[in-house]
Amino acid sequence: MTLAYDTAGDGPALLLLHSGVCDRRMWDPQWSALVDAGYRVVRCDFRGFGDTPLTGERHNDAEDALAVLDALGIDKAALVASSYGGKVALEIAARWPQRVSALALLCAAAPDQEPTDELKAFGEREDELIEAGDIAAAVELNVDTWLGPEADEPVRGQVRAMQQRAFDLQLAAPEGAGRRHVAFEPSAVGAPCLAVSGGQDLPDFRHTAARLPGVLADARHVELPWAGHFPGLERPAETTALLTAFLDETVTSAETVRTV
Repeated sequence: MTLAYDTAGDGPALLLLHSGVCDRRMWDPQWSALVDAGYRVVRCDFRGFGDTPLTGERHNDAEDALAVLDALGIDKAALVASSYGGKVALEIAARWPQRVSALALLCAAAPDQEPTDELKAFGEREDELIEAGDIAAAVELNVDTWLGPEADEPVRGQVRAMQQRAFDLQLAAPEGAGRRHVAFEPSAVGAPCLAVSGGQDLPDFRHTAARLPGVLADARHVELPWAGHFPGLERPAETTALLTAFLDETVTSAETVRTV
């Protein structure tokens, strides 16, 4: 199936991958700025999010995202990813390294990290609320858990709407729907990587970002002390500046060298 997606701009390609709470709308604050910076920008909704329903079959999100690039005739892209989208980005970069020019990971999830008690408690509480049919409370749990103190009420409303949409789609999923996970080795990733963590985020994601420079061939870690799990929504301008500086250094400069 084809994921719902948007694309705009010209230049080196960027693929924006959303978190497991949000959908492609989470990139609204970065969209125009990245297009104006000279990139061909693509964002998509994974199955079960936004405008992409779940079908009655198992799927792999990395393969789905790569199929979007194939449909657009894009051979190589930089991946800008949030949380669960970061895990998908790492899988793409490990399985198809020739397709990835750079990775910018915001509070990324890792494929092989044992969850802390804090994250386990969150998951158990979310499951309890969903099983009890209290979806509104499950939505609020996610809003309260993932947004840091910089998030204002409009941002909380945005995340609330995206999480509600995800629950609506996932709870209505047909029998047989679900993710098909593929084992991969993060150390196979060769593309330059910016690993961003939030000082107000759960420790799981802070640990992931901090350890990536020791796992990947070319990675750097930046922690934003003010940020929760979604720095791109909490302080959009500051996060966009961080992303564009990294992309200009690793993607635009590399394109310039190849064309000289």
